Amino acid sequence: MKASRRHALAKAIQLSLLIGLPGFAAAQDAAPAREATTLDTVQVTGTRIKKAEIESQVPVQTLTRDDIERTGLTSIGDVVQELTGSGSSFNGKRNASGNDGFPSDGGGVGAGATTVDLRHLGSKRVLVLVDGIRWVNESSASGVGSSTDLNTIPLAIVERIEVLEDGASSLYGSDAIAGVVNIITRRNFDGFQLTTNFGQYTEGDGTSRGLDFAYGGSSDRATWFLGASYTKQDEVSSSDRERSRFPVPGTGLALGSSRVPGGRIAFTAPDGRKYDLVANAGQSNPTYTPGQAPCSAGVPRTDGFHCFGSNDPFNFAPFNYVLSPSERKGVFGQFRFDINDKVRWYARALLNRRDSENRAAPEPIDLGPGAGNDFAANVVIPVNHPFNPFGVQLDSSNLSILRRRPVEGGPRRFEQQVDTWFVGTGLEGTFDVGERAWFWDANLASSRNKAEQTNRGSYNAKNIATAMGDPGICAATPGCTPLNIFGYNTITPAMLKWISPVLHDRSENKLQQATFNLSGDLFEMWAGPLSFATGYEYRKYEGSYRPDPITVRGEYNGVPSLPTQGEYDVNEVYVELNVPLFKDSAFGKGLDLSLAGRYSDYSTFGGEFTPKYGLRWQVADELLLRGTYAEGFRAPSIGELFGSQSRADVGMIDPCLIGSNGAPPTGNAANCAAQGVNPGTRQVDPQISVLTGGNPNLEPERSTSFSLGFVWSPSILEDSAIAKRVDIEGTFYSHRIEGAIQAIDPQTQLNLCVQTLSPEFCGGIQRNPITDQIDGFANFLGNLSVIKTDGWDIDVFWTLPETRFGQFKLIWQNTIVGNYEAVGADGSLQPLQVGRLVSDPVTRSIPEWTSNATLEWSYGHWNASWTARHISQLVEDCGDAADFAVCKNDPQTGQNRLGATTFHDFQVGYRFDVLKGLQLQAGMNNVFGKDPPVCLACNLNGFDGSTYDLPGGGYYYLRADLRF
Repeated sequence: MKASRRHALAKAIQLSLLIGLPGFAAAQDAAPAREATTLDTVQVTGTRIKKAEIESQVPVQTLTRDDIERTGLTSIGDVVQELTGSGSSFNGKRNASGNDGFPSDGGGVGAGATTVDLRHLGSKRVLVLVDGIRWVNESSASGVGSSTDLNTIPLAIVERIEVLEDGASSLYGSDAIAGVVNIITRRNFDGFQLTTNFGQYTEGDGTSRGLDFAYGGSSDRATWFLGASYTKQDEVSSSDRERSRFPVPGTGLALGSSRVPGGRIAFTAPDGRKYDLVANAGQSNPTYTPGQAPCSAGVPRTDGFHCFGSNDPFNFAPFNYVLSPSERKGVFGQFRFDINDKVRWYARALLNRRDSENRAAPEPIDLGPGAGNDFAANVVIPVNHPFNPFGVQLDSSNLSILRRRPVEGGPRRFEQQVDTWFVGTGLEGTFDVGERAWFWDANLASSRNKAEQTNRGSYNAKNIATAMGDPGICAATPGCTPLNIFGYNTITPAMLKWISPVLHDRSENKLQQATFNLSGDLFEMWAGPLSFATGYEYRKYEGSYRPDPITVRGEYNGVPSLPTQGEYDVNEVYVELNVPLFKDSAFGKGLDLSLAGRYSDYSTFGGEFTPKYGLRWQVADELLLRGTYAEGFRAPSIGELFGSQSRADVGMIDPCLIGSNGAPPTGNAANCAAQGVNPGTRQVDPQISVLTGGNPNLEPERSTSFSLGFVWSPSILEDSAIAKRVDIEGTFYSHRIEGAIQAIDPQTQLNLCVQTLSPEFCGGIQRNPITDQIDGFANFLGNLSVIKTDGWDIDVFWTLPETRFGQFKLIWQNTIVGNYEAVGADGSLQPLQVGRLVSDPVTRSIPEWTSNATLEWSYGHWNASWTARHISQLVEDCGDAADFAVCKNDPQTGQNRLGATTFHDFQVGYRFDVLKGLQLQAGMNNVFGKDPPVCLACNLNGFDGSTYDLPGGGYYYLRADLRF
């Protein structure tokens, strides 16, 4: 540890021990008399110091229940993802399973989850709290997640959501690099509430329905709240939208898959001729005539096969979802009891279940060199196999590729069942030190996410190899039926029964924590009290991923993976001070200095100290200036540390091979030859299987964050002819992350390998000596890159004077991203930048400007709102699709421009004086049915679901809320 950090740590510990001694404060000058302090003090996100009133130390965006209900959405994650500072992350429009593979961070694909990304720094760099307590990470049964699934928290129990878009590791510890989302649950509620909602897309699909129940009450010494929630979201299939019936609109089958229903085989005949064949349409038993011209000659065949061509790719798009179905059921309760005037006990618990599903096209069968596992790669199809029409044995000596899309088995279905439980209890209270009240709380919490994913429609590669191999061995194997993959509709139910198992994958994340916090005023200074907070926190993380035994044995035909299991714990202590420097002077109304520091001791990598400094200058009643500087860190997650080796199919352009569209190689010819590549070889598949895995030697990511901003409430406009009140907020932010945990971009690694032939980049890349194709690609995690981003938040809150037409209010929130750079270990700039959309391997984009403008109106029992959500234009590289019309809409050749897009939402409501109130609301999101722009990198459905609304119409909803 650096000397400066050791010194800072020593000071922090000394101060923590010092302020824990009541006699220290008692020895100070007597404080002036003050009003009696109750237990109901306020602590806002962004500070640990409790105050009797809220003060704006840092920019915190608060979403009230009214704000949430105005969106018409039924998921916390969907609501937060509409914030202007939110980036690309998982939601119901990301049909992930079976397509994204297993990312190198070991977290799985997050199927069915909804996460939040702030400042485009990734969801794993956002800390999610519920009532100030950390929430357990996701489990989606495909890895050990390092992000929080907001679908595990019912929206019905939320009172408000506080979002801090600033580094806060000194206050909250690891993961708070990009910011903090603190979900505050409902407490003070009296009576019953029943809420029902219904929504549907104008195309008549994607129906959503929900029912929420709330009950609360109080007595002289106790309060309680109980909430239950049910939400069901129906699917929207790709085939139900014209825009999503092909991989990319306007490209037909060109971007389809080379895994086709009739089977594709590329092999070298005994006479040396090379063939790349597909069975003719409708042929269930195609005949083969040897000795015909090779495919390169362009001569049509006269048997049951033809050479693979531009009309053969498979259209996989109609099998996908553009909106995944899900069903969520949750119950939450909390009880608070005042033991006496100074001490309160509380307990809270939550149970939640999510059932969701992803769907993908029928799983392709790949056999021969370069296939996903040893059984498939080393397949031998003997000449006496009953379904081998070629008259020769097919094996690694003459077989290049053998692919079949078994549509007879139907699409792949990935069904997730995720159970979440949380239980927490604690004490909170006050005690007096001299004339001053200090606040304390002690908390225990235990939480778990447990998931099971059932996979239907996938295949067993070992059984496939047996069924394609020696007929005698198959006959002697119970249940084995010889498999016919040459031709259309050739796979019978008996064949499917042998090769198609039902797979069950399981994952779990556990979090146990204990915290103690102390806060108060130490003594009176010349400009006010010196306030403090200090505390101790202990956390233990446990995580595991247990794939199906078939997968563990290496028999799974899809993306292989191995089990993951790990645990670690952390002890932390923190101190925060608020120092008033002056008050009511010639320099302004007041200036406060905030100081914070946290020391964290991890069982995996040791200690880390993170400080934070802030200034709050109240220049005048109408002008506030504030700024912060913070250091932060993110500890490696269980998946990143202990994640086992897995494979993911990544789209890449091999610079040594001819492109799938005929584009010439771009790599150095001599270096390609040195790697054994023969001139004229075409890249067979744009997807290359990449081996990824965790690294137990990872160090934490370290960050610095800076913000500088203002809040201006011009008095000249207050109670004027054009405004009742106006507040204008502006914040400049800057984040820098060093040692970001990731693997080098696979395309960059491949390009550098060809350019340099360096073992650093080429060591994990192997080519097949027969086909010249890449059949081995290792790409493991490391502390590789530097990520830098900065920008502005500009918000305007304008309340107009009341008129005889009602009350109007304008809320206009904007985020402008000035810069985003991610630099790899080799110094190369990574492809994700401001104004660009990339797939690395999942789709991410950074619009330069995002804006939400809402006009609210209220008149008596009526209320209404109109919201415009704007996303500035993006561009993406077209790659092999540069010749398509979709890639000719940008002045720069080879780019696709995704034009600026604005969605409009409308809502109207009326309150009836029935019982305690009946509120009816109706609304429509995307009123004008605006389609999202066409995206090439999002080739599952042709649009970026983490940035835009669904294609094909708007979404209308109705809500009724009865209180009694």
